Amino acid sequence: MGKLMASFFVVTVLILCYGSHVRSDGSDHRYKAGDLVPLYANKVGPFHNPSETYRYFDLPFCSPAHVTEKKEALGEVLNGDRLVSAPYKLEFLADKDSEVVCRKKLSKEEVAEFRNAVTKDYYFQMYYDDLPIWGFLGKVDKEGKTDPSDYKYSLYKHVHFDIAYNKDRVIEINVRTDPHALVDLTEDKEVEVEFMYSVKWKETTIPFERRMEKYSSSSALPHHLEIHWFSIINSCVTVLLLTGFLATILMRVLKNDFVKYAHDEESADDQEETGWKYIHGDVFRFPKHKSLFAAALGSGSQLFTLTIFIFLLALVGVFYPYNRGALFTALVVIYALTSGIAGYIATSFYCQLEGTNWVRNLLLTGCLFCGPLFLTFCFLNTVAIAYSATAALPFGTIVVIVLIWTLVTSPLLVLGGIAGKNSKAEFQAPCRTTKYPREIPPLPWYRGALPQMAMAGFLPFSAIYIELYYIFASVWGHRIYTIYSILFIVFIILLIVTAFITVALTYFQLAAEDHEWWWRAFLCGGSTGLFIYGYCLYYYYARSDMSGFMQTSFFFGYMACICYGFFLMLGTVGFRASLLFVRHIYRSIKCE
Repeated sequence: MGKLMASFFVVTVLILCYGSHVRSDGSDHRYKAGDLVPLYANKVGPFHNPSETYRYFDLPFCSPAHVTEKKEALGEVLNGDRLVSAPYKLEFLADKDSEVVCRKKLSKEEVAEFRNAVTKDYYFQMYYDDLPIWGFLGKVDKEGKTDPSDYKYSLYKHVHFDIAYNKDRVIEINVRTDPHALVDLTEDKEVEVEFMYSVKWKETTIPFERRMEKYSSSSALPHHLEIHWFSIINSCVTVLLLTGFLATILMRVLKNDFVKYAHDEESADDQEETGWKYIHGDVFRFPKHKSLFAAALGSGSQLFTLTIFIFLLALVGVFYPYNRGALFTALVVIYALTSGIAGYIATSFYCQLEGTNWVRNLLLTGCLFCGPLFLTFCFLNTVAIAYSATAALPFGTIVVIVLIWTLVTSPLLVLGGIAGKNSKAEFQAPCRTTKYPREIPPLPWYRGALPQMAMAGFLPFSAIYIELYYIFASVWGHRIYTIYSILFIVFIILLIVTAFITVALTYFQLAAEDHEWWWRAFLCGGSTGLFIYGYCLYYYYARSDMSGFMQTSFFFGYMACICYGFFLMLGTVGFRASLLFVRHIYRSIKCE
């Protein structure tokens, strides 16, 4: 299995590196003077609503005689990119001054469209030789005016392109709009517009291989790095305090327990046992709903493997800035290739729990994460279609995803399930389970499932919440996240804290003679996902300017799926750590 997963990883790296570096870096793009360098218009949308983007020519811009669409890879389509030929002609090394794109008479309806776009702070995005450029469509003049009806709305009609080159290659491009070349959109009346553009070329010594560093450096400014390192130090202190505290307490308490139980065995045999040894005949009693439990472990293990592979790809440099769609492509490909892990672990563990209907367990494993994700996608894609947004996937892309699920994910899931069923692994409980379960004594309210989940989720969340802001600002904003090494350290800290706090709570539960620890360990480990979703509410209303039904539904819909994935993954980590701990302490005592 290890060799197979390693080969999957190598194949994925090759696919992503080839498909992204060759296409997105433009490594085969060399030009001579006068050559037409490809310029594609991508999308427009409200600046504060990153999911709400529309095709460039949904607004009444000057369009070429023949609008040609650029063929996009799967990840680029999932990212909402819809590149089409732009009306500007930017030949290599050809300066232009006030070149006319077109003269157009805007109708009242078109003026209203542009005014609505300017009011919502619309931006446009283009790609020139695979380098991203942005600009705003217009501005709202509010100076000295308190009544919104007195605001003046203007559209920029002159665009300046400043392009840097090194020998025969494009290195950098910036776009700016002329603040003095404006079209008044305040009134609903027909307007004559002359759209223009200028081009200025300048030579630079920056080598072609470093042209993307501009975007990386903008995301890792010194004060940002200081905050990232503060986050790391804060998390490390949390881990050290927590692990030191728990290790000291658990080792001391366990040592006393072992001495006490050893002494009890040497003294009178009729002395009544208390504490966690008292329930040794019940602690390995299989949990209720064991098919669902095994499916959750299988899905969580698959998502954990997926996360590790994504981090490995990020650390080897596949996800450099504006490598369009690489992350989405990686997620789809790796999730499909790792489905065998979910099938193997779920079925193997289900058979260890003496389950009989392994086929139903396999079906449950396949649907446990994909089912909610599919239903969420169907709803959100319908919303995107209603808005005519680029987030709506074309029919062909949906067919490709269905084929991947049918021809790759499902067969690998079944093969993993068959391998798990045939593994003949045993549960290896160090104590015999009694025929009838002991009654659990009444416990105080704070030992209930919900208070324990709140305690278990808060500490891991406190170790990652600073870094969460930067991730949210990247995924749901226009910042760029490139410091994957720091993110990987934070992820490792998250795993350690989750494992330790779950083990500690499991021990306290067993010491209170509550033997139903299986589901509790999973729920406590996964409860960090609920805290992350709570942070989503805070971020949306307090830290972002997002608004509108589409953006709200996309944000909370897809974040619910991501947090659910975290719940399954961290729940698996918490349970596995608790299982190792419980097996260890019951092996260390003599159980009759």
